Amino acid sequence: MTTGAPTPSSAARPPRSRLRTFLPLGIAVWLVLEIWLLTVVAGASSGLTVFLLLLAGFVLGAVVIKRAGRRAFQNLSQAVQQGTAPASGGGSGLMMLGGLLLMIPGLISDALGLLLLIPPVQKALARYAERVVERKLDKAAPGTLGDAFQQARMHRPDGKVVQGEVIRDEPGSDAPQGPRPPLTR
Repeated sequence: MTTGAPTPSSAARPPRSRLRTFLPLGIAVWLVLEIWLLTVVAGASSGLTVFLLLLAGFVLGAVVIKRAGRRAFQNLSQAVQQGTAPASGGGSGLMMLGGLLLMIPGLISDALGLLLLIPPVQKALARYAERVVERKLDKAAPGTLGDAFQQARMHRPDGKVVQGEVIRDEPGSDAPQGPRPPLTR
């Protein structure tokens, strides 16, 4: 049954990005490798050894995520109490990712999770991610989401705060409004 609307040609569609093309294939290959490696280790030792390895990875991952979350919450609450911005570079996000990879069943994900728990690896990945984000933001065209992030990143070195007041002009409310208290920090 046709609706009379012309079908869009394939030229009208934007091309698929490499990530959208290869991500499902990469996940499938990763899953096959994980299962193959588990069967190899189970054949070399026993199924109980593999089960204990997976259980230890899950427990260690849960402990790492809990500790990293607690550290991030303490940093945030301390920053709120002091009235400053939270300290960056704590590595809590990468530690949580490492814990999550440890909790995912599989030996390859466990190895990657343990690798993310090493502080020099965390620092190197954090620097790399920061450079990638900076490059993406520099390439962003005005009026895009990247431009909004660039504007949000701008800060004044003198720390001045411009105080203001919102006045709503609502039709039908002609009642005089009293003075409002000044905005304070």
